[in-house]
Amino acid sequence: MTDFLRNLFHGVLDKIAGSLISLGVNPNTVTLIGLMGNFLAGYIISSGRLGLGGLCVLIMGPVDAVDGALARLAGKETHFGAFFDSVADRYSELAIFFGLLIYGIRTEYDLLLIWTFLAAAGSVLVSYVRARAEAVGAKSKIGILTRVERYLVIVPALILNQPLVGLIVIGLLANLTALQRIWDVRKQLMD
Repeated sequence: MTDFLRNLFHGVLDKIAGSLISLGVNPNTVTLIGLMGNFLAGYIISSGRLGLGGLCVLIMGPVDAVDGALARLAGKETHFGAFFDSVADRYSELAIFFGLLIYGIRTEYDLLLIWTFLAAAGSVLVSYVRARAEAVGAKSKIGILTRVERYLVIVPALILNQPLVGLIVIGLLANLTALQRIWDVRKQLMD
């Protein structure tokens, strides 16, 4: 899904990136703006304004996509930039889940707390399994709920004030994706 959306919006992203290049904006600055925007979204969510938080997450999605296009077009692709973007993505996602945890604590919504933990754990493990696979010489990008799909689940769930539904979907399918990747890596390394 990530590659499909990147190809679909390639022209738009390149135009935005071109404008940012003319302004002298650094790709890592865009990454940092996206990270701060998701921390703001987490704060808004924690205060119980789920719809507004969901809109903030929705706005930050394209910001996250622009930094890579900006780096590519400006000839500023670096190993650190790729690393920073990946780490910022994890922090961004966890900021949203943290906002949901605080919201769950404030409203004494125990079921929300459990599913927030499971969704956060699955989300982190999807990325961790891929990184560890690459560290041992395997590749594993497979799975039914990668980062883009997780955002496509959580944003409408927040906007429609149904966070538990989104968290259950992410909690189940992100952990299943991590298990799919583990199995895939096992096949690669054991064959």
